[in-house]
Amino acid sequence: MLGRPRRIALLAEGSFTPADAKTAVGVLRWRPEEVVAVIDSTRAGRTTQDCVGVGGAVPVVGSLDQAAQFEADTLLLGIAPQGGLLPASWRTVVAEALMRGWDVLAGLHQFLSDDPELATLAQSRGCRIIDVRRPPAARPIAARRTSQLDAMVVLTVGSDCNVGKMTTALALERELSSRDLRVRFVATGQTGIFIADGGAALDAIPADFVAGVVEELVLEASRDADIVLVEGQGSIHHPAYSGVSLSLLHGACPDAMVLCHQAGRTHIRIADAAPSPRIKALSELIRDHERAAGWLQPSRVLGLALNTLTLDETEAKRAVEHAGHLTGLPVTDPVRYGTDAVANAIVWRMEERRRRAAAS
Repeated sequence: MLGRPRRIALLAEGSFTPADAKTAVGVLRWRPEEVVAVIDSTRAGRTTQDCVGVGGAVPVVGSLDQAAQFEADTLLLGIAPQGGLLPASWRTVVAEALMRGWDVLAGLHQFLSDDPELATLAQSRGCRIIDVRRPPAARPIAARRTSQLDAMVVLTVGSDCNVGKMTTALALERELSSRDLRVRFVATGQTGIFIADGGAALDAIPADFVAGVVEELVLEASRDADIVLVEGQGSIHHPAYSGVSLSLLHGACPDAMVLCHQAGRTHIRIADAAPSPRIKALSELIRDHERAAGWLQPSRVLGLALNTLTLDETEAKRAVEHAGHLTGLPVTDPVRYGTDAVANAIVWRMEERRRRAAAS
């Protein structure tokens, strides 16, 4: 990960749950071979599988010292708190990791490598602080260049934040790659960057340049790809994050989209006590995304990915079947049921594009 094989201790103190430790869960799901322990004293003695449903027998331990017993050499901050600041109680743990000579991998808006004390400590111990949310130096302006690609661009979009856009894109990458297609995943958030070893955290980029950075990432990925899967962010209906969502949509100019939604969630989650907007019906979400994309490039929602984490098996199957009946589209939970049906729709669309291109 990020330059070399690692033995990672994920720091999720007091927060190692599927809802709170999104980064830790993502790394455990997609890079489990590099994780040796999770630090959360409130859940010590259990396994990651017990706590969050992924990671198998990776142990949850109570301290950095205990993580060191598993020969960890890297500390990765496993949460992405609103506001993006380092929890005050975590600073000592970060400093202790640096004193051991461990690299520290962080996805916060607060760049730890800019902290004089921590940076000096890292330098003295010959280790690194890697802030993956630090924006790229270049500030390109989008110009709709991604609308002309031979590669098919697919963007995951969502009814809200934290509904499974990254997981869906990565699951589709795995499924489509198994079909001998050239598939590239474009990471647009800190967890995706840890998993993919590249990308850009769009929410740290000045607004005027978000679409341009997305465009550059997609253009680069398309050079050796049949399909480019772009990780979505936020929601075009979210009062706080619609800006980055729309910039991503127009920078990528996708030919197709996959709509992600958490089954049972009825209102958009916002940070304070203000009234939460109600999530629109699936048909309205599809219509709004196709309309917003169509301002620059016609695009269709080809399928739905439902997050059924809070449902039992019977309820999950019923939710998937109901969404398919309502929309007439292939629907799945990528974690529970895989992505075969949605992948089929993407392949069909890709072949349709190729037939049109050959006939023109």
